[in-house]
This record gives sequence, structure tokens and C-alpha cells, in this order.
Amino acid sequence: MEFRIASKYRVGRKIGSGSFGDIYLATCITTGEQVAAKLEKVHTSHPQLLYESRLYRLFQGEVGIPQLFWYGVEGSHNILVMELLGQSLEDLLQSHKGRLPLKTVLLLADQMISRIEFIHSKNFLHRDIKPDNFLMGLNNKSNIVYVIDFGLAKKYRDSKTNLHIPYREGKSMTGTARYASLYTSMGIEQARRDDIEGLANVFLYLLKGSLPWQGLPGNTKAEKYRNIMEKKLQTSVEALCAGLPNEFVVLFNYSRGLRFEDRPDYNYLKRILREVYTRMGFEQNLEIEASLRQKGKGEGEGEEESKAGKS
Repeated sequence: MEFRIASKYRVGRKIGSGSFGDIYLATCITTGEQVAAKLEKVHTSHPQLLYESRLYRLFQGEVGIPQLFWYGVEGSHNILVMELLGQSLEDLLQSHKGRLPLKTVLLLADQMISRIEFIHSKNFLHRDIKPDNFLMGLNNKSNIVYVIDFGLAKKYRDSKTNLHIPYREGKSMTGTARYASLYTSMGIEQARRDDIEGLANVFLYLLKGSLPWQGLPGNTKAEKYRNIMEKKLQTSVEALCAGLPNEFVVLFNYSRGLRFEDRPDYNYLKRILREVYTRMGFEQNLEIEASLRQKGKGEGEGEEESKAGKS
């Protein structure tokens, strides 16, 4: 029997899955437009889709935020229907022999910093920065980077009083340990600085294909997280960014040097990365997808695909 949403969308094949639900390709019955439908069981132990739908509504209208079409309950599922997007940055990485060219990462980074700046301006932290949560648009939006998945987002500041959440220690891991900031791995309450360091980790991962703390063993999740934290503490920023322009060292040191309540200088971060772009002599005003089409060419040519497992 055909599954429909709100008598308006016909549900097709599954196109993705996450820890909080599955994503299906769906089609608007009246227009034929393809959309994405995220499904979550009504009786799940930690429902998040209603909360996420409210954030999508709050963020609507901004470049790089997917359009929300519908949220509600159908049968045994909470369902969110949203704009269909293209490949994630993780997908792009794997299609480019496990590494992306510096030029491409700089183009992506500029937009990614802007997306997180916008979310912060709405008084929220993303708290799950990873390549899977940044997707390229489709068709005439194929040069736009989108940010998704706000199930772990948290309000860090009161929208009326601007009062910041308090500093705390002893927090459990929230997000993805591989890309989490050092402070997050140490159990410190997350703030804007941690989203920024998460971006820096993603940039390095896209450029190098792996991070030093990937694939570390652990008999329990807690032990694995502890091993990741210790490796992050042991790895100097200079060693982490070896072989890359010094601006990446600056980016890491800047994010780790921010105090808990500090507002990151997003324009400064974009400016130093743009300076790399100019210094390297990359052509100006080329769309991202043009760079991505150079599959296997340029800086990524001849590099072996990373085989490190995800942490």
C-alpha cells in the first residue's frame, strides 16, 4: 500500500538515516516536486523531530537553510517534510579519493562559517558539526552550502535578556566525538567557540581525509571518548595542521583561545581564509560545483582514499 503524507506527498525510497530517524525521498502529488521526508517513530524514547521542526521554522528564509514544507503526525511517525538537497560533504569527500582540494575547502569554509554565524545570531548552538550535516543544494542552488540536523541544537542565550547559559563541567558527550572541540571532549558545557572548533576539525578532515584520533579502540563508549580526548590533548595544533597554510593553525588557536561567553569574530575567520585563497592564486568568483567537478584533479590527484573508520 502506498504511504502518503498529509494526502499531499507520496513516499518513495529511503535515501538516508541517522541516529534519530530515517529520511525518504517523497513526491508532491499535485506538482511532482521531489522533497525529503524525515520520519521518527512517535513512541521513540527521545523524540526530537518536533523540536527540530520548530528550529527550521525559526531559521526559515536564510540562505543555506532548507525550506520546511510540513510537519505533523501520520500513523506511527512524526514526519518533517523539507527541501530536497544534494550530496553531503562526506559524500563529496568519498567521491574525490578521500580528500578535497584546498581551493574547494576554502570555498566551502566561507559559507559554512556564515551558516554557523547565522544560527548563533538566533541564540542557538548547532552542537553536531560534521561533514554529513552540510549538504550542497540542487539545480540552480548547487553552489550553495546548506546546514541541516538541528536535533542537538541548544539555546545558549536568552533572546530577551541576552543572558548566557552558565559554564559547567562534567557534561557527557553531545555531538560527534571525531569533530567535537577539545573542550567538548573534556566535558565542558558547549558555547559558540565549540561550533567554531568543530568547523576547523571538519576543514582538516576534508583536506587530509582523516583526523589523528579516528579509529581509536575502546571497550566501552566512555573509554573510546576518553581515548579520543587524550589524543586531542597530546596532538599539538602545529602537528594537526602540518602541511597546510598557517592560517589553519591560527583558526584552531583562535577558537581554543575564546572564553566561554565570547562571540567569535566570524568576519576575521573568513578574512584569513580568503587571504589564503588570494595568496594561492586561485581564480575568483568561480562557483563551488565547478571546483568539485575537477574530480581527481589538482591537489587531490593521486592521493589514496582514506580508509580510517569513523569515530
